[in-house]
Amino acid sequence: MKRCLPLVAVLLTTFALLSMAQQDQSKRPSPPAQAQCKFADGKTVKSDYSSPRMKGRKIFGGLVPYGQVWRTGANDATTLVTDTNVRIGDKDVPPGNYTIFTIPNADKWTLVISKKTGEWGIPYPGQGEDFTRVDMRVSQLPAAVENFTIGFDQTGTTCVMHLDWETTRAAVDISEKK
Repeated sequence: MKRCLPLVAVLLTTFALLSMAQQDQSKRPSPPAQAQCKFADGKTVKSDYSSPRMKGRKIFGGLVPYGQVWRTGANDATTLVTDTNVRIGDKDVPPGNYTIFTIPNADKWTLVISKKTGEWGIPYPGQGEDFTRVDMRVSQLPAAVENFTIGFDQTGTTCVMHLDWETTRAAVDISEKK
């Protein structure tokens, strides 16, 4: 019996650690989220990200400094996945999995589409891993948005991807390239 006690202790500790690792990710301070846009032929562009909360903090120009690469969310790196050729802003992007970062500024943002995938949200892997960079439009929202949100609005054959947080919206057009 005395020989079994250490084994039981190890098993219980292992089980407890595995249970904690498997906890519901939606209970994280920045829970996972997804946004998707479907084109007329059923092809899609989507993003998986973690959604941090404002919690009374100054976000852009504060927590997220202007002019520096931002992970665009929290936790794991934010992904952009397309199963068709698309045009993002003025750049052609083939089907594939990408990581996205942004460079926020008060009047203009830059969307960084990285070829490197599967990493944690930071550090930024560097320009050598960039697939391309695209200018984004910036506008002010009428009310503050507590939860960082990536969304898509479909207008005809174009999906407008927008990033909303605090009182800022950064947007870029994504269209299917036939």
